[in-house]
Formats: sequence, C-alpha cells, structure tokens
Amino acid sequence: MANLIIFGAGDIARLACHYFKVDSEHKVSAFTVDPEYLRETTLLGLPVVEFSEALSHYPPTAFQMFVALSYTKMNQVRAEKFHAMKRLGYRLVSYVSSRCTWLTDHPIGDNCMILEDNTIQPFVKIGDNVILWSGNHVGHDSVIEDHCFITSHVVISGRVRVGAYSFLGVNSTLRDGIRIAPRTLVGGGAVIMKDTIESGVYVANRATKLSRSSNLISP
Repeated sequence: MANLIIFGAGDIARLACHYFKVDSEHKVSAFTVDPEYLRETTLLGLPVVEFSEALSHYPPTAFQMFVALSYTKMNQVRAEKFHAMKRLGYRLVSYVSSRCTWLTDHPIGDNCMILEDNTIQPFVKIGDNVILWSGNHVGHDSVIEDHCFITSHVVISGRVRVGAYSFLGVNSTLRDGIRIAPRTLVGGGAVIMKDTIESGVYVANRATKLSRSSNLISP
C-alpha cells in the first residue's frame, strides 16, 4: 500500500483517483498541478495544490505518484512530467484493473493505467507510461513501447510492436506481425495491415449521409 498524489486535475485524474480508491490498496491523498492549471482547490473531496507546495507537503520520501495526463502533443506532455517526477525522486505507480485479463508474465512498466475488460495475452510486454482504456485486445508476443495511449476496443494482433508515443483510436485494428513506428497516430476504425512510418497519420473512411430519410427504410 502506498500514499499517492496524482499529477493532474482533469478527467483522467478524476478517473484514476476513483480506480485507485475502489480497486487498489493505494490511498490517494491529493492532486497537484502546475500553477497555471490551478482552477479549484479541491477535487473529489481532496486538496488540489500547486506542485511547488506538493514537494514540501507530499515529498517523494513519503509519497508515491501517478501522472494522470492525456495524449496531448502525441503523449509528449505526459512523458515530460513522467521524467520530471522520476528525476525528483518520486516512485511512479501503475494501476491494472482487477477486471483485466492479465496473462503475461512480464512485469508492467511504471505509471501505466490498464482499465477494465482489457485482454493482455501471454508474452506481451508493456513499457512505461502506457494508458490502455477499456476493452482492448493485446495479442501474444506483442510489445507496447513507452508513452503510448490506446483508447477503447482496439485489436492489436499477435507479434505487433507499437512504437513509443503512438496513439491508437477507438475500434482500430492492427494485423499480426507488423510494426507501428514511433509517434504513429491511428484514427478511430482504421485497419492497419502493414508497417507504418514514424509520425504518420492513418485514418479510416468516414461515414456518408444518404439522401433518403430513415423514416422510409423498413427495419
């Protein structure tokens, strides 16, 4: 069990606090943010403090941390805070839902958040600072490198390597044996059948509106 502080005060921070509270042995004591992001002084009944204050009130000798930031700038902002907190001596905690099917023997990296209904098959490796939202499939022998954000209902087939700082949108699918280059952005619903290029953006065709009315279509 650890006493935690959460870096961030947005939706991901709120959710992280909830998950740690109801589904872990850790206790969240406070939220902390950079001064320019301090909007409220409490969140979920806990204090929100500027980070300079957190260092003195919640030092790394007594508290651990979770960096709860999103995929802004292809996960770069979250990665910068991850490294900054490490340099200051904080141990960064990971959360794996008890409702996740975890079948790999490889240890998870630091500052990861793996939510409910994920299936992590045998021999999968997950690096540092990775977020897997709910309902994904990560196939056997796949590797997810550091600082990735995987949304929901993504299918990563077997022996796929997802490069660092990548983002995989809702309902995207990666075929087996391919390499997703670092900083790849895969849009919702996209099907990736071959290796990507670094910093590439891959999107699916969007739905089109038909001229007819739904009132005229029989079920």
